Amino acid sequence: MLDIQKIRADFPILKREVNGKPLIYFDNAATSQTPQVVIDAIVDYYSTYNANIHRGVHTLSQEATDAYEVARKKVQEHFNAKNDYEIILTAGTTHAVNIVATGFTSFLSEDDEIIVSAMEHHSNIVPWQMLCERTGAQLKVIPMTEQGVLKMDVYESLLSDKTKLVFVNHVSNALGTVNPVEFIIEKAHKVGAAVLIDGAQATPHIKPDVQALDVDFYVASAHKLCGPTGVGLLYGKEEWLNKLPPYQGGGDMIDQVTFEKTTYAGLPFKFEAGTPNICGGIAFGVALDYMNSIGFDAIANYEKELLDYATERLKEIEGLRIYGEADEKTAVISFNVGNIHPYDIGTIVDKLGVAVRTGHHCAQPIMDFYKIPGTVRASFAFYNTKEEIDVLVEAVKRAVMMLS
Repeated sequence: MLDIQKIRADFPILKREVNGKPLIYFDNAATSQTPQVVIDAIVDYYSTYNANIHRGVHTLSQEATDAYEVARKKVQEHFNAKNDYEIILTAGTTHAVNIVATGFTSFLSEDDEIIVSAMEHHSNIVPWQMLCERTGAQLKVIPMTEQGVLKMDVYESLLSDKTKLVFVNHVSNALGTVNPVEFIIEKAHKVGAAVLIDGAQATPHIKPDVQALDVDFYVASAHKLCGPTGVGLLYGKEEWLNKLPPYQGGGDMIDQVTFEKTTYAGLPFKFEAGTPNICGGIAFGVALDYMNSIGFDAIANYEKELLDYATERLKEIEGLRIYGEADEKTAVISFNVGNIHPYDIGTIVDKLGVAVRTGHHCAQPIMDFYKIPGTVRASFAFYNTKEEIDVLVEAVKRAVMMLS
């Protein structure tokens, strides 16, 4: 059992008020809140050893370099990568996806195909469309059901020797669906395709083992994991990272530079041009330590309680429809009430101190599938409570009464 009040005390923002009401933060799928221990790590870096890394022999540079590389090791251990140099520290999930999408330009031709799913975030659609425009490759889409579940029989039929890359999110940010990534990876590998899994929404709830998954690439963002914004990771199998060309040129990614020819550094530095988000990387490691101290099994069990309770309570509201009713879900509920626009509901509940997300959640094809402009999305974390869910339900009821 989690000591929720003790956990909540770790998050200073949860003490504030919004519009005269205690803050209830249900926008965790967009970004999680930050515990004091991570904030302290950020302050400590800038207060005591702020310096550039990998370049200096002076004490501060050495201290910063050591802390940054320790953080990389923490990420490696958390995701169970075989080698620490298979962990590329990026600006976030979107950056990580674009590294791979750009790198595959030299591997594809107009006879090749890429497969994505119908429930992808825009960051997991647009880079692949751009790749197809550059190469002439074809983009295929795994369709989904009304329940928000991918059609695996259709996926299998899409696979062929033309398939070069399969890209699927581990968890849908708009619906909360947990996708069968083990099955997807296994089937793709049988036709020789590489697989990239977007773990941005999964990693706050699930602790992925990239070796057990046998995935070729896995991407995620620190700010979903109680870390800072502007930092994330690209895991890639060593053989794939060696094949891909550098994404950017600049300092720190070189071996030798002359005007005649430049040679590149080895992994991971080949993909880490320029000064990185040093403080962010260090704080990312601290955030992983914090979440692991709580325990991902305990987090998953508690969040399942919150999801079940919120689902039951919200269904009390007449005319409310939940989008995404897969058997395997994380703690996300997307809903609408009758013909009321989600933005209007979101605006009113905010006046009552409840933060939810409204709109298409950067997943417009999902909204087009359901023929709706968007949804209200309530997403829960391990520091939320059932009492807060009760306030959400009453706030939605009040909004419906005002807008009907």
